[in-house]
Amino acid sequence: MFRKMKLGILYSGGKDSNFAVYNALNEGHEVVLISIIPDNEESMLFHYPNIVHTKAQAESMNIPILQYRINADSIEEELKGLEEALEDAKRYGITDISSGGISSRFQNERFISICKRLGLGYHAPLWNMDQIEYMHKLLELGFEIMIVGVSAYGLDERWLGRMLDKEGLDEIIRLSKKYGFNPAFEGGEAETFVLDMPYFNYRLAAEGEKYWDGIRGIFKITKLRKVKKIF
Repeated sequence: MFRKMKLGILYSGGKDSNFAVYNALNEGHEVVLISIIPDNEESMLFHYPNIVHTKAQAESMNIPILQYRINADSIEEELKGLEEALEDAKRYGITDISSGGISSRFQNERFISICKRLGLGYHAPLWNMDQIEYMHKLLELGFEIMIVGVSAYGLDERWLGRMLDKEGLDEIIRLSKKYGFNPAFEGGEAETFVLDMPYFNYRLAAEGEKYWDGIRGIFKITKLRKVKKIF
């Protein structure tokens, strides 16, 4: 029997959390976005590049968003901050939490534990998906994905600010096999920002600047503008 939930989706603005939104709305659930903004750009648990722009994505979907800033220097402190944020989010009637985790057992187990303590259900719709099939599916569904961070051997400065298309995905799959990284970036090899997907009412166009230290880098979005979609 279908149970409609008020889902709080842990939302970074990247491809995985946007797929979690897509999945929840497709299933008919009510959605609230929960974005954790870390003060520490070296955060091990939360996305850092461009997460401040998640409000623009939420507005495109006409979905409410709760943003929480966390100042933490360790994973333990980050988890404590997350638990405090989710405790506060319960005030908005959220019954369950959803995340875009694919294969990180460490992250998944801790999210489950936090939700259990708070009396919240936990869902991970991407869990154990085949990563290559998943990446192809995103493009087939019309997700417009910009790569905004790279930190893996085999991914260089040229990828920063690049929109992911079939040719680019084929190259990432080839490089992932050659250098041994996750093709869906589950290990943090790259970060993404979604500019359009089926539930956006308008596209976003991004301008920004590249920052590259010779090993890793980010594409910092400095300006977003709305672009009318043609259906």
